[in-house]
Amino acid sequence: MDKKTIAGMIDHAVLKPEATDMDLERECSIAVKYGVASVCVKPSHVVMAKKLLASSGVAVSTVIGFPHGSTTTGCKVAEALEALENGAVELDMVINIGRLLSGDMDFVREDIKSVVEAAHKRGALLKVIIETSLLSDEMKAYACRLSEEAGADFVKTSTGFNGGGAALADIVIMKNSVSPKVRLKASGGIKSFQQAVEFAEAGCSRLGTSSTEAILQGGTSNSTY
Repeated sequence: MDKKTIAGMIDHAVLKPEATDMDLERECSIAVKYGVASVCVKPSHVVMAKKLLASSGVAVSTVIGFPHGSTTTGCKVAEALEALENGAVELDMVINIGRLLSGDMDFVREDIKSVVEAAHKRGALLKVIIETSLLSDEMKAYACRLSEEAGADFVKTSTGFNGGGAALADIVIMKNSVSPKVRLKASGGIKSFQQAVEFAEAGCSRLGTSSTEAILQGGTSNSTY
């Protein structure tokens, strides 16, 4: 698998709370240089990212209910609608982890479905972050099935801010829990080209990382996301 293929799978993350406007400008330049799929930014940076990425072919993505997933459904929908209005075309929402672990599967399904409907009405993609580091294997599978039932386009491993990140064993569970129409995204801790290839070969069509340049230059990054 070549570097151009891997680049086209990357959602370049600019999500650290301390990321400044200047940081965003630099990271968007890196994203355009390598031709990644999208730049995933904080909601407050969507407008700026849209301007920086105009006519580049790199999409603007952002996060919803990030990083804990505990905001109300109404807040998630409002956040999604504002992000879409501001120019985002892909949304990565965090599942309500506490309600999942409480066994309230109907709530979790409807929470996801509400954001899915908001995204799909605007032609946007919806990725559901299940936060694998906080779940048992059984709950990982449940979260993926609920995401598919709610109409999600992707299931995603991690925020990168709550414990461990992506693991190949989790990708196997996730892949076996959804139909082929639901795509997989690994994120958190992907720092080298070899890791990126391993996740791609395991079935991921998107890779979330802030280490894009190190990955595509063949090095290793110290970043946690």
